[in-house]
Amino acid sequence: MPSSVPRPHRDTLFVEDALILLHERHPANQYVLRVAAPQCAAHALPGSFAHIQCTTSLPMRRPLSIMRADADQGWVEFLYKDVGVGTHALGGREEGETINLIGPIGTPFHADRTRPRTLLLGGGVGIPPMVFLADRLRSDTHWQPLVLMGSEVPFPFSARPSRFLVPGVPEGVIAAMPLLDDWGIPSRLASLQGYPGCFEGYITELARGWLDSLGKAERDEVGIYACGPHPMLAAVARLAGEYGLPCQVSLEEFMACAVGGCAGCTVRLKTPDGPAMKRVCVDGPVFDATLIDW
Repeated sequence: MPSSVPRPHRDTLFVEDALILLHERHPANQYVLRVAAPQCAAHALPGSFAHIQCTTSLPMRRPLSIMRADADQGWVEFLYKDVGVGTHALGGREEGETINLIGPIGTPFHADRTRPRTLLLGGGVGIPPMVFLADRLRSDTHWQPLVLMGSEVPFPFSARPSRFLVPGVPEGVIAAMPLLDDWGIPSRLASLQGYPGCFEGYITELARGWLDSLGKAERDEVGIYACGPHPMLAAVARLAGEYGLPCQVSLEEFMACAVGGCAGCTVRLKTPDGPAMKRVCVDGPVFDATLIDW
């Protein structure tokens, strides 16, 4: 008898043997990985991720957020950091080799057209979804994105002075991500490490300065989107609540199956019916920040 339970994720995942097209190492053991995965590239959305087999000797895959996807050329790109056995093994894979991946997985960001001033906040390995979202927003002049990134290790790109003025940003805070600048999207960088041109503090402080520079009508057009470590996202949720702004966050969590079967990546949400446990992999990773039990 057919099941009456809705299965929104059925037939949305693809298993592909992906050729490594590019594998660049950056400071602090960070890597940019680009692979040929046409099906994943065609269906990926900002906030989705892939579950990657780092090496055939490790049975457990690793979830990596998608940073860019080109459906026409059939590639997807990831930014990751070597932090354990799996990602260390992945860091040793070379261009021309093939890795297996499952993707795209997860509920993506949904930009609200009534809030065209999109504030994108990415911290550390939470930067990739913000780049992906910025990439998609730039195709429509309706959107006015601002991207703020924070990191306590060197950024995985060579920052350069931004071409764009950003209201509310302290004088001298001019470091930007070149790719975003080339796309015509203003960005600023923040760190406590004293990197040249970066804001000395947290990106939530930088965001507050920008929000305070806006008039009420302008602030009513702001929507916040964020990805990064849990403490950062909790701070972003508090900031959004303080200003009465909608906020979507992409959560990071350890995963086993990453396709909703094991329920090992659950997070506690607040619902009208009381507390509920949701799976970060398929119910998320993107959630309304007001629903999360921080």
